[in-house]
Amino acid sequence: RQGVRLGPVVATPTRWTLLVAPYSLEVLGELLHSQDWVPGSLRFHGDGGYVALPPSRTGAGRVRWERAPRPAAAGAGAGTTPWLPDVATVVDVLVEESAGTPGGGSRLAH
Repeated sequence: RQGVRLGPVVATPTRWTLLVAPYSLEVLGELLHSQDWVPGSLRFHGDGGYVALPPSRTGAGRVRWERAPRPAAAGAGAGTTPWLPDVATVVDVLVEESAGTPGGGSRLAH
């Protein structure tokens, strides 16, 4: 709806995870600091963090692809490497959409 190209999306029965290209905590800090408000439902994984990928099972249930990885376009990174959006591309949209969600985005619909 916002015209943002999404990369892979991992889903469990309780949460969606949007995968993005690697980023530094400094870049993320600047992006979040520029927002008027950041919902508590947004979680970011840095060094040492992990995300369960399909076909894993977690305590919440089966992990599945809501949006499977797609190869990068021809050129740099093409081939078997999946295309991942830059974190800056998705943060603004996630914050904006969360602000309009009942409960302040703490339970984004998926």
